[in-house]
Amino acid sequence: MSSNRFPLASPLNRRGFLALGAGAAAAATLAACTKNTAAAPSLVQPDSEAVRAAEAARRTAGTTVRDVALRAEPTTVDLGGVQVPTWAFGGAVPGPEIRVAKGEVVRANVINALPAPTTVHWHGIALRNDMDGVPDVTQASIAAGGSFGYEFTAPDSGTYFLHPHVGVQLDRGLYAPLIVEDPADGRDYDTEAVVVLDDWLDGVNGRDPDKELQALRDKGMAGMAMGGMPGMNHGGMTMGSGGMSTPADPNAPLGSDAGDVTYPYFLINGRLGSDPTVVTARPGQRIRLRIINAAADTAFRVAVGGHQLRVTHTDGFPVQPITTSSLLISMGERYDAIVELADGVFPLVAAAEGKTGRGFALIRTGGGTPPPADVQPAELAVAPLTADRLTAAEPVRLQAKQPDRTLDVTLGSDMKKYVWTINGKAYPDHAALNVSQGQRIRLRFRNQTMMYHPMHLHGHTFQLVNRAGSGPRKDTSIVLPMQTVEVDLDADNPGQWMLHCHNAYHGEAGMMSILSYVR
Repeated sequence: MSSNRFPLASPLNRRGFLALGAGAAAAATLAACTKNTAAAPSLVQPDSEAVRAAEAARRTAGTTVRDVALRAEPTTVDLGGVQVPTWAFGGAVPGPEIRVAKGEVVRANVINALPAPTTVHWHGIALRNDMDGVPDVTQASIAAGGSFGYEFTAPDSGTYFLHPHVGVQLDRGLYAPLIVEDPADGRDYDTEAVVVLDDWLDGVNGRDPDKELQALRDKGMAGMAMGGMPGMNHGGMTMGSGGMSTPADPNAPLGSDAGDVTYPYFLINGRLGSDPTVVTARPGQRIRLRIINAAADTAFRVAVGGHQLRVTHTDGFPVQPITTSSLLISMGERYDAIVELADGVFPLVAAAEGKTGRGFALIRTGGGTPPPADVQPAELAVAPLTADRLTAAEPVRLQAKQPDRTLDVTLGSDMKKYVWTINGKAYPDHAALNVSQGQRIRLRFRNQTMMYHPMHLHGHTFQLVNRAGSGPRKDTSIVLPMQTVEVDLDADNPGQWMLHCHNAYHGEAGMMSILSYVR
């Protein structure tokens, strides 16, 4: 068994040979992508002095360390009357929740008992680059039978999660919540519950994510129009001036093609609606729902029957609260919402947007007969809240300034194959998006396909550019078919950072690139 464990030296110097080798490999890969230029840029490496300095700035005197053990292993899980073989952390789906305080150091020892290499990506955390869990960019994969020690400061409170960044392993059971608490939290709610949404196929009738990806590649994109999927119905889309497209029906917010994969099950906290998770509280309590979409190919419309949602955060960062009947949450996104609970038993429904099926759970505050799993809350019939309607809370808004650099991120596809691209290239072939420390960067996502893409940036949060100039702070944003979305970020966390579609199949089929800091 190989091992990379924590020595007794300073945590900033405990990396050892494994990630240093990965950093060298990343440098070679990224330099190769710039070989058509006069001179390749000097890249800030994943374990450089600049990376260590950024991490040191996040740490304060007396910082406490939270030790975590994670074991990725094959297992059989009960989804609620359905037994399936899968891969999971600690034998459970979701994996064990990790809860730390803002500013604490997370020290996680990951044991890989899987029959394949893996990593852990700490989704949404602005952490040091060499702890980001991306194979051949920030680290070498953890070999089967091996282990790896991650260590980083959790600088921002909020709702996050963890998952692998190898192939389509996310579409197994390898995910778990990561909650970073703020001592100031709790003033506007009385209790809370973590709600993890997922689409599920692994272990059902011989299916697994690798076979699913291969089937998509074998099918290709023959017969597609403008980058959409085979057989898709374009009737829900209308063409506007300049070839731009918008959903014709406000109740179809993603357009007419909401995914590539047909799933037999949709889960809330690892359970089917036939044997649902039950959240218990008392009448009159205000419950904070921390909603995480850990799915691979499915967005959800979320509602609580008979109640309104007061949305307070997205992707960990506070927004000006807004009340809604339902909200739309795509893969990789997180939303926090406060619900003032009535007396009784109420459905918590996550309807698979644009698909057939739903996740279902119960919130119980008193007696009564539970509603059936196929109940249709009136709240689901209302067009859901989307991120473009949110405004960042004033304390987390970026300082108003013009961008130093605007980078186009054009999302495309190969019409003959199941290949998804950024700026015309399918990863690992890519042209790095080069930035420099201290710059204000504007990313312009231009979606030239007929599918939506939840675009996720590692190691940073950005701010959506809207008319008011103060859109929400996020790390994952939906880019609708044939639409353009602009986001601003401060280049304040040096290293090599993945930028990719959080549809696991789109990302693995090429829709990934690297935001690269240069000296």
